[in-house]
Amino acid sequence: MADRSGRLIDILLVEDSPSDAMMTREALECSRVVNKLHIADDGVEAMDFLRRKGKYGDAPRPGLVLLDLNLPRKSGLEVLKEIKDDEVLKTIPVLVLTTSKAEEDVVKSYGLHANCYISKPIAFSELAEAVRAVGEFWLSIATLPPDTNKNVVKQG
Repeated sequence: MADRSGRLIDILLVEDSPSDAMMTREALECSRVVNKLHIADDGVEAMDFLRRKGKYGDAPRPGLVLLDLNLPRKSGLEVLKEIKDDEVLKTIPVLVLTTSKAEEDVVKSYGLHANCYISKPIAFSELAEAVRAVGEFWLSIATLPPDTNKNVVKQG
């Protein structure tokens, strides 16, 4: 789906579970979300992608991040904090998509400026519906910030 300005934005999914990543990809496809999906399987890799470091030197700037909280090497909350503390990255909407329903995780995520918190449904049909709703809102209804950092020098 293109955003309201007509851009087809890239999506970064930060998910360490291959089965959850596959289900999310399938849910996006079932919802006819054709945006390019990139997957980082831990918090360090996610930040390298976002900062275009190492093997991600030519990575596109995602217009949306779907972030799991339970990640190896760097937790989702640490990733969220780094994104929102970074002048270059902080305007990227970050949607927490996690199995945690803990009130503490919800409060911490919003305290770190998550744009949305979604508890991942277990059933695929419910996940597909949640992903469809996310796609409909974030990729069709919401106006996302422009990529004002196109000419910013890569970090690191």
